[in-house]
Amino acid sequence: MAQVVMYVTGICPYCHMAESLLRRKGVSVHKVRVDLDPSERMVMLDRSNGRRTVPQIFIGDFHVGGFDDLAALDRAGQLDPLLTQP
Repeated sequence: MAQVVMYVTGICPYCHMAESLLRRKGVSVHKVRVDLDPSERMVMLDRSNGRRTVPQIFIGDFHVGGFDDLAALDRAGQLDPLLTQP
């Protein structure tokens, strides 16, 4: 199963929805709280090519984007293959 890293804040409803979608698929999510650690926000900005909104979701090295991007991948049937990659 691919490693999933999600940059989040504590009060973001889209972060919670993304985590819920991924957990329904049996995926363990490594959450990085950018509201608690400004240096992690800089890492997020660098990894996501300057995207400032949360969540920013990475499956392995692939940058998914935010919740809308994640949900679109799921609707298109492209999320499960990403999640099963080593």
